[in-house]
Amino acid sequence: MSRKIGLPVTLKMRHDAHYVETLASYSGASIGRMIPIDKVRPNPDQPRKTIGDVRELADSIREKGVLEPLLVRYVPREDTYYIISGERRYHASRAAGLHEVPCIEKIADDAETLELALIENLQRKDLTAFEEADGLSRLAEHFDYTHDDIARKIGKARSSVTETLSIRVIPDPVREACIEKGIVTKSLLLQVARQPNEKKMREMVDKIASGGLSRDEARRARQEENVSAPRPQPFLFDFQPEDNSFRMRILFRKSQVSREELASTLRAILRELESESAKIAVA
Repeated sequence: MSRKIGLPVTLKMRHDAHYVETLASYSGASIGRMIPIDKVRPNPDQPRKTIGDVRELADSIREKGVLEPLLVRYVPREDTYYIISGERRYHASRAAGLHEVPCIEKIADDAETLELALIENLQRKDLTAFEEADGLSRLAEHFDYTHDDIARKIGKARSSVTETLSIRVIPDPVREACIEKGIVTKSLLLQVARQPNEKKMREMVDKIASGGLSRDEARRARQEENVSAPRPQPFLFDFQPEDNSFRMRILFRKSQVSREELASTLRAILRELESESAKIAVA
């Protein structure tokens, strides 16, 4: 009998064993099995924007099979398995002509599926800086996560999460210019994002593209510009309803605040008020 393949990288076992039997030996563990590929569908909320070239992966699958199962969830009303993670393996398996793929089924609702898909993708190293920033933003928006929460869930430093999210302040036209000119590394995009306005961002993009401006050179250019430039003013959020019944002002220490940061701040204020109200009610 030929040896089965498909052992998850996190699991070790005897050379003649198979991951399904080993997973089954643990109480409560999900069980892997082969599922017809026509009953498997990509996640419509897939965080990754582009799948990329899967030809090499397809060649590997033809030769050795799918070495890591897809994580899927079953949707009874559609009699379909939706992919939580493993979409590249799915597309490569189809290209390789497979009729079934190894899967591990997980019971999860829409929210948990999105969270798992986002976290799984954010832990990959082949995402672009823009894709990573968009993914982090979706985690913050959908699940009301702070930067600390996100850092714990994806295993990165909080400072790294905050820096990546700051790339989101780059307007779409400037983002498109960055992609068109090949400015895609996080370090250079941060220099673009830290410019005080869209005009300065475009100027920084042109400088980097025309002269091959390095990260250190971009930083120096920004510092030199700041010497003569007026000190940036703190960001002010000012809200007043139509009936003028009240006015709310929030003054931030920094000059640029994204919509996600502003929404997170307002949610934190609301949580604090609700917490205080609960304490008063108990007392």
